[in-house]
Amino acid sequence: MNSTRNIGIIGEDIAERYLLENDYKVLERNFRVKAGEIDIIAQKNQIIIFVEVKARSSNKYGFPYESVDYRKQQKIIRVAENYIKFKGLTNCQYRFDIIEVFLKENKKINHIQNAFWA
Repeated sequence: MNSTRNIGIIGEDIAERYLLENDYKVLERNFRVKAGEIDIIAQKNQIIIFVEVKARSSNKYGFPYESVDYRKQQKIIRVAENYIKFKGLTNCQYRFDIIEVFLKENKKINHIQNAFWA
């Protein structure tokens, strides 16, 4: 397994723990369909949250959230639409969040709620 994937798994573990500690219910992890993958799908207060986790060991290439560009957002939205259809969720509220994990800064987390919209 390459180091980028290892960093991703560590970041997702930290993000999941953070969500659970903050009263989110984790519904899925690494939900995958043909259109792509969503790292974490959670729920809080009747809202479904589609979470993209970005972990970095340095900011050499910019802040983690910057890698979730328009193209990546559209892919996440398509996967979320698949999830909503697959689960038969009608009239549900949902949002798209990004959780940044800074591994070299004591695993600091920056949770960006409503990072983008469908």
